[in-house]
Amino acid sequence: MSWHVAVEYTAGLTQGGGVGRYTRGLVAGLLAVKGEEVYTLVHARDVGPDGGRPWPPGARRRAWPLSQRQMAFLWHRLGLPVSAERFLGPVDVFFSPDFVLPPLRRARGVVTVHDLSFLATPAFHEPSLRRYLTRAVTRSVRRADHIFADSDFTRRELGRLLGVPAGKVRVVYPGVEPRFRPYDRGREDDRARLDQVRAAFGLHNPFVLSVGTLEPRKNFDGLIRAYAELRRRGFTRHELVIAGGRGWLGKERELYALVDELGLGGHVLFLGYVDDALLPALYNLAELFAFVSHYEGFGLPVLEALACGTPVVCARTASLPEVGGEAVLYVDDPQDPAAIAEALARGLEDESLREELRRAGPAQASRFTWEAAAREARAVLVGGGAT
Repeated sequence: MSWHVAVEYTAGLTQGGGVGRYTRGLVAGLLAVKGEEVYTLVHARDVGPDGGRPWPPGARRRAWPLSQRQMAFLWHRLGLPVSAERFLGPVDVFFSPDFVLPPLRRARGVVTVHDLSFLATPAFHEPSLRRYLTRAVTRSVRRADHIFADSDFTRRELGRLLGVPAGKVRVVYPGVEPRFRPYDRGREDDRARLDQVRAAFGLHNPFVLSVGTLEPRKNFDGLIRAYAELRRRGFTRHELVIAGGRGWLGKERELYALVDELGLGGHVLFLGYVDDALLPALYNLAELFAFVSHYEGFGLPVLEALACGTPVVCARTASLPEVGGEAVLYVDDPQDPAAIAEALARGLEDESLREELRRAGPAQASRFTWEAAAREARAVLVGGGAT
């Protein structure tokens, strides 16, 4: 039997961060392992046909007659019961990789919920966005026939916070692309790439790297305070480099002010959003990667750093132990800057531990592939089962 699967692909064209990467990676994996089913990738009217990104081969494309704003307003703010099939025609399955699912008439609905931080840690979210997500995601979860969760932690959170039965949820771990790998400084092309990225960002000194949107949930303020403590302990060779776009309005200014308050000007570098193509080299250049977020549904930067063989200091919170396994150095209390500083110091000065983490990282990362994710997802999209 040939199934027609429609995928809401707008995030894959417009978002450079985690949800966009997830959408592109999973869809590429589905197209690589597909059988007789047909995929149609649907995007908002106001997004160009490729969004500035290569269109995945092997899929049909279709534009909604609605813009992103109109879809959010009509379906998820007003909750109008106008089915997706009214615009698309008949489909067997409608899959949304980005939290929210439109009304459906006959198609089975599948939605990915990446995390429930807006419910679990509401203080870390802008109030109007929190209210929108609470309404829209709750409605979408109830509407869905099946739900994909990025981790077992998120699966449990769906039960705890929204009462979702476990049998309705399939854990589909995200994958990591092969381009995230340890660079060989003996290879001319790898060496040239490292030199290019080092020069582009002015990274002339050894550094500790962190990657993520500048928002309170990511705990960059705790990391900056820990870095200040690290310098007080005599670790003055390393800079702290933070790569990530702006979060909700104004919060990045608080981080800049904290850097000034702690006398760290010139030692903490904010790179802003870094293009995907430059990230593997940036991870490879770092002597240590730090990710001390309060709450994550998965933690893709940890996986990418592991794949690159960069030693990782990671918070033991939420889903992150599922990603890091035994291949990272954990911080038990990310709310304690002194505990973060202690882990950073150990990660920088214990060379035998660093070598152990360099070896363990790629092996741990190899457990997460887009092919495996696609096979898990396809079993639900085409096979219909969630357990």
